Amino acid sequence: MLPAVTIVIPTFNRAHTLGQAIEAGLGQSHPATTVMVIDDGSTDETQAVVSRYADHPRFVGVRLFANVGTAQAKNVGIALSKGDAVTFHDSDDIPHRDKVMRQARVIGNETIGAHPCLNWRLASREPETRVQVGAVLTHHELILPHGERVEIRRTLSLVDDFFPNLQMAAGVPGDWTHVNSGLFHRSVFERLGGFSNCIEEDREFRNRLIMAGEVIWVIPEILMTKIETSDSLTQQGATDYESPRRIADRKRVWDGVERWFATRQVDSVPIDLSGVQLRSCTNPNLCSSDGLAKLQGSFVEQVA
Repeated sequence: MLPAVTIVIPTFNRAHTLGQAIEAGLGQSHPATTVMVIDDGSTDETQAVVSRYADHPRFVGVRLFANVGTAQAKNVGIALSKGDAVTFHDSDDIPHRDKVMRQARVIGNETIGAHPCLNWRLASREPETRVQVGAVLTHHELILPHGERVEIRRTLSLVDDFFPNLQMAAGVPGDWTHVNSGLFHRSVFERLGGFSNCIEEDREFRNRLIMAGEVIWVIPEILMTKIETSDSLTQQGATDYESPRRIADRKRVWDGVERWFATRQVDSVPIDLSGVQLRSCTNPNLCSSDGLAKLQGSFVEQVA
């Protein structure tokens, strides 16, 4: 069974790249794919771009009243999505047209089992039982601001916060298999909650997946192109890899790993949207009724 998938695209003042990301999402070969843009309080021409797709039968445009940050914008997408699985694309990502299909085939595979040659009890599972894959990742290529293309194929980098002694071969800052564009089974969010409100939200969520024993499948092919530009979060001085804010968030993530080594306990991150206001939503029929009910009181205006 191929699960229905929601592609969540959080965006803030990226009108110049957003149209391409939407087209790539709607052009995915998996037919049961909905594209949901979360406009995180943009002040540029983002709404003009979103309005071009308002009547598309597989598109949802959600506009937040104020900027709440990428992590919370993703949490809004989780709450409103109806799909059996959710993936997150940046507003300047270019996915291969079969990216979601390839991931969905793994998520929906009901024949994957826990092979007894591995110690599955460490992940709180029994050998020779069926396992539900929680996340499907892919390799990607990174286009740097000066035009260099770098292929990211270092699957071992998934455990860099756990075993830094294994990460000495990285030649590019951020040279890791990306969690951001992974496809996640909805049950993962039910067990672990959503994204922590920080700019290292992908890294923190990845660690929770690993610590909780979720099954992570990596497709060893490049199915996504990620573009670094001067206004990307990892390039801006306030949020780049060496910024005080990112260093503080990274330490917070590392502290969580240290606690897990000491206690072997994983705390979920409940999705709290009490401070989020929705300004409008196109195609609300494509949204979760429970998610809409949670946010219903915050609507400023409703776009049918």
